[in-house]
Amino acid sequence: QVQLVESGGGLVQAGGSLRLSCAASGRTYTMGWFRQAPGKEREFVAAISWGAGSTYYADSVKGRFTISRDNAKNTAYLQLNSLKPDDTAVYHCAAKTSGSVDADAAAYDYWGQGTRVTVSS
Repeated sequence: QVQLVESGGGLVQAGGSLRLSCAASGRTYTMGWFRQAPGKEREFVAAISWGAGSTYYADSVKGRFTISRDNAKNTAYLQLNSLKPDDTAVYHCAAKTSGSVDADAAAYDYWGQGTRVTVSS
């Protein structure tokens, strides 16, 4: 089992930035970020392969968010820039123990508890 712990969420003004971190207790391969706003479905945000050679972003965050990882620290990051009020959500980190970059939540094996991002206008 791998435990994932997110941090870095908070309240920020529109146009501001946050960096989310996801600390894993063990080895992971593909890691991803998903988000869920009240009354809405869980939404894919970004994913990254073990070697960081492959990344995939939702169209809604391309050019604004950047996913990265440091395998020596077993940590993944999501840099959120140019934040908009509709980015407000609980952001969850997820990990796969094998496989390729994937936007399907069902493909992930482990999930963190989430960190809340609130963007005010």
